Amino acid sequence: MLKIIPNLWFDGNAEEAAEFYISVFPNSRITNTYRNGDAVVSIDFELDGHAFTGINGGPHFTFNEAVSFAIPCTGQAESDHYWHALTADGGVESQCGWLKDRFGVSWQVYPRELGELLSDPDPDRAARALAAMLQQHRIDTVAIRAAADGPAAEDGPSSDRPGPS
Repeated sequence: MLKIIPNLWFDGNAEEAAEFYISVFPNSRITNTYRNGDAVVSIDFELDGHAFTGINGGPHFTFNEAVSFAIPCTGQAESDHYWHALTADGGVESQCGWLKDRFGVSWQVYPRELGELLSDPDPDRAARALAAMLQQHRIDTVAIRAAADGPAAEDGPSSDRPGPS
């Protein structure tokens, strides 16, 4: 079976990055390290069963948001775990669940519930959810759900009910 393996170009710190990533993701491990003497040339690792290769290619290329890795989480607690781990020690928060870790790799971290809120069959509810998400860095589904639900309906006369004359 064909297996596509992302190769990540680092500036001499591929081994440090691989060790960091396997500490963040469960069921992860380094599978092979290629050396030239004492220097690591590249390193193969798995993150929760997904294969990656880190290459120590030098300063010629850097990461940017054109490529990111999405982490659709089972809930807010799992999403918060990855968010805090990946932004630690020099990571940078961005908008709408995006971040760059301390190595410059871009990630999208969000609870799966976000997709349900943004694709709600009620277009007004979905629009309120989107507007709330656009104001966030770390995704907070409690706040997004509250925004989607909108303000509580007001008690009082309505245009379709008779009122006092």
